[in-house]
Amino acid sequence: MNASPSAPLRVGLVGYGLAGSVFHAPLVSATDGLVLDTIVTSDPGRQARAREAHPGVRIANTAQELWDLTPALDLIVVASPNKTHVPLATTALHAGIPVVVDKPLAATAAEARELADLADRTGTFLSVFQNRRWDNDFLTLRRLLADGELGEIQRFESRFERWRPQLKGGWRESGAPEEIGGLLYDLGSHVVDQALMLFGPAVRVYAETDVRRSGAQADDDTFIAVTHANGVRSHLYVSATTAQLGPRFRVLGSRAGYVKYGLDPQEAALRDGQRPGDAGTTWGLEPEHLWGRLGSGESPLTGGGAPVPTAPGDYPAYYAAVASALRDGGPTPVTAHEAARCLAVLEAARTSSRDGVAVDLSTTLS
Repeated sequence: MNASPSAPLRVGLVGYGLAGSVFHAPLVSATDGLVLDTIVTSDPGRQARAREAHPGVRIANTAQELWDLTPALDLIVVASPNKTHVPLATTALHAGIPVVVDKPLAATAAEARELADLADRTGTFLSVFQNRRWDNDFLTLRRLLADGELGEIQRFESRFERWRPQLKGGWRESGAPEEIGGLLYDLGSHVVDQALMLFGPAVRVYAETDVRRSGAQADDDTFIAVTHANGVRSHLYVSATTAQLGPRFRVLGSRAGYVKYGLDPQEAALRDGQRPGDAGTTWGLEPEHLWGRLGSGESPLTGGGAPVPTAPGDYPAYYAAVASALRDGGPTPVTAHEAARCLAVLEAARTSSRDGVAVDLSTTLS
């Protein structure tokens, strides 16, 4: 690192689209010990918005300009289109520059493992931004599982559903393989990562991916069934075509079940311009009427179960952990090896849907 022990770590951000402008730039700026130094975007409109939102930030048109600035930077954040993740991360690691990469880290588990190995060989920090490990419902469920409230878990249902019948266009909806578009690798990266974090490695994967919307090229309605090594079954849904949204989580155990509707409020808050630490606000809290319910024998929609206070969502914890890892040698939040395990499931899901078979991953377990 180039910063003195007392100086903040200077961050260069590549990309100022949705990921860069809504998530990374605000969260970096809100983190003690980090300062947003440079933003890379060639789009004049995005440059103007970046200057307005982050006065004093340097603007670079290309990643090459950023590499020329690296002696003055302590961390690179890659929030550009998916196809650029591997080459940009590779360049940073070869240069010995710590790097955060937005999910998905790569198109394949093999590429992710190569990046992990490169980071290990060069002794360079590499982390993947899986912010939904710090969603309010996920943190609440982890607490319930740790306390044994549900008993032995039998099935985990997770839905990340939207109603977006009209296409937006852009690379995320492209069917070109090199773009790594579609919901399987977008929202699927979140639901699979959460399932693996909760219930451990996958041994079997079955999936159905569909292209529902007229003119769409990439999957926009996908179901993934994961059998974990411990016997838990995860049923994971990601969709842009769901007219009636299901529960975000439905977790069924031998003692009780937990059902939670609604998305964590942090993304909506960030989109609205709110920031962690704003005066008069408590970050990540949701109202009581949105709390999930814990119980057995009756639907929560007819009054079954008891309300469970939802833990505050905590996206700021990710970059706080990054700063701690770089400053103090703390643990890396979301390693490339973890990302590779997630990508192995996504690859298996793609194969399963294409070939109409379940894919065995048991031989990949170490």
